[in-house]
Amino acid sequence: LLDYGAGNVRSVRNAIRKLGYTVKDVSSPQDILQAEKLIFPGVGSFGNAMLRLAEDGYLEPLIRYIRDDRPFLGICLGLQTLFEGSEEALGVDGLGIIKGIIKRFDDTSLSVPQIGWNGIIIRKPSPLFSGYNQEKLYFVHSYRAVPTIENNDWILTTTNYGAEFISGVAKGRVAAFQFHPEKSGEAGLNILKNFLSGPGLYESMAGELLHSTDRTRLAKRIIACLDVRTNDNGDLVVTKGDQYDVREKGEVRNLGKPVELARRYYEAGADEITFLNITGFRDFPMKDQPMLDVLRKTSENVFVPLTIGGGIREYTDSEGKYYSALDVASEYFRSGADKISIGSDAVYIVEEYFRTGNMTGTSSIEQISRVYGNQAVVISIDPRRVYVHDPNATEHNTIKTKFPGPNGEEYCWYQCTVKGGREGRDLDALQLAQVCEKLGAGEILLNCIDKDGTNSGFDIELVKHISDSVAIPGSASAGAGKVEHVSEVFEKTDVEAALAAGIFHREEVPIEAVKAHMRERGLETRSV
Repeated sequence: LLDYGAGNVRSVRNAIRKLGYTVKDVSSPQDILQAEKLIFPGVGSFGNAMLRLAEDGYLEPLIRYIRDDRPFLGICLGLQTLFEGSEEALGVDGLGIIKGIIKRFDDTSLSVPQIGWNGIIIRKPSPLFSGYNQEKLYFVHSYRAVPTIENNDWILTTTNYGAEFISGVAKGRVAAFQFHPEKSGEAGLNILKNFLSGPGLYESMAGELLHSTDRTRLAKRIIACLDVRTNDNGDLVVTKGDQYDVREKGEVRNLGKPVELARRYYEAGADEITFLNITGFRDFPMKDQPMLDVLRKTSENVFVPLTIGGGIREYTDSEGKYYSALDVASEYFRSGADKISIGSDAVYIVEEYFRTGNMTGTSSIEQISRVYGNQAVVISIDPRRVYVHDPNATEHNTIKTKFPGPNGEEYCWYQCTVKGGREGRDLDALQLAQVCEKLGAGEILLNCIDKDGTNSGFDIELVKHISDSVAIPGSASAGAGKVEHVSEVFEKTDVEAALAAGIFHREEVPIEAVKAHMRERGLETRSV
């Protein structure tokens, strides 16, 4: 396993072991040449990946290994680096195995990055897809390989996101995927098993590409959210708030153990799992952070994307050791997280941006996205409504609402909050979302304090207000009480995902019931 420090490689390692194989991490250039099979996963930036490969002395042996037609599987960035270069890092050479330059998605009607479950169209027969039944697979990327005459002989699969792009390549015993098999549930594990399962896996697959008029479609995602904190006995539990209040009759609501619930939701068909750490653990040494253990244990049996939020900021622990936000995020990625979610710290970062008018390059958003890619940074917005009679009464971005305020106000703006919703700031949700996008965030998680725990449906007006104004994907959160609420937010807005917590924890609404209703309404969803 070629691990150069790009994102969540633990999941690939866990998937290999889950399939019954042993895996060794590459620790020297010689390890590459001695490998029986080589897997090169990557999430992050093209330029950073090529720089790290060069610094570690891996470039020459890696190119030699591939050109010698030895068993190789690239994943995500592992596919992109096979090409000659990328628009993401102009002037930086790729491995040069395949002709062409990796290009950014340029359809302005699409959210970028592409995040979620899409299909593939198989263009050549391949034993890699033995047992594959057209299941959707997990993609997360802003750049893609474009089919050309020069790279036609490498194309294995294509996928549609706007225009068609190359989602899989293969020639001889060398293959690579843009999707993540280790994050694509049982279907992805089966593809990975096919790669691992035997000597001389592929014969050369020559000839014309299989013609197809089919188009793939990106599914709307259902995310199970687990708010994790310690109860009064010191146990780590999943809880749920009512407008962010997690106590009931003086006790912290205990809805289960995080690792067990995460596995249950994975098996029930959740497309992603999000952990929101709502206990600070601010003075804990990094190695003792409880959420790291939760991630490690969860990633052993859960093969869909994992997001972790809470505490992703710089701090000094009880032993006097300083950690930057990038240090904290890196530890979470190494422990099994695919994305990190930034909440209160994002508010402070944007406030500083408005004070100075400058992007410093040193904020947690900028640092983490620069090293791990935009798709690794989620901004969690926790706003509440502030009603006004006249939009000119405030400098903030207002909407005309169908739900008037307590004094008949017809307009409102969404005030950002920090400290778990306890403190409002002079910043609105749209300002926060747009600046965070500019700073390098790749996704927005839209909560709403007014809707939290009400089971009355999502705040459609908020979701539309933000999703219509940014180009990065968004997830709706807070308020889901029945299956109709989930379908409604997808039908009335362009949001890519819906997140729910309490209705899943209390087993009031099964995940499959949500997806069944979506299918009835003609909404694209992933089947399990």
